[in-house]
Amino acid sequence: MTTFYTGTGSSQLRQHIISIPTYLVLSIFTVGIWDAYWNSREMQACNDLVGRIEFNWWTWALLNLVTCGIYNVFYQYNMATVLVEAQRKYGQPVFDSLPVASVIVSVFGGSLIVDCIHQHEINKLCSVETSFQTSSRTF
Repeated sequence: MTTFYTGTGSSQLRQHIISIPTYLVLSIFTVGIWDAYWNSREMQACNDLVGRIEFNWWTWALLNLVTCGIYNVFYQYNMATVLVEAQRKYGQPVFDSLPVASVIVSVFGGSLIVDCIHQHEINKLCSVETSFQTSSRTF
């Protein structure tokens, strides 16, 4: 069952724009601990972009622990699917192969690379959505 909520206002979407190189370096230096925080930020961003609670960090963490990380491949696929949905919702160019690419890269151990790609898409969506809302108010 999907729970709907009002989400974040467009002026607050900027909080989801982050520096990918900084988060990548922090994830590597902390041996993945920072990546767990990064994933929580990506989950919140996706929830806000689509206007419903699609991801829950505690569920993700528990299922990753129980399945020894295998659940993360499924999670990366879901995250990519939601990002494609958000691209359509906001009229942005759609990266249709993102879900499949996310699974392939994750299976071969590239979850950090997938996080970078997802964050890049989130940054683009939040930048465009924020500037669209700002410019529509000035007219």
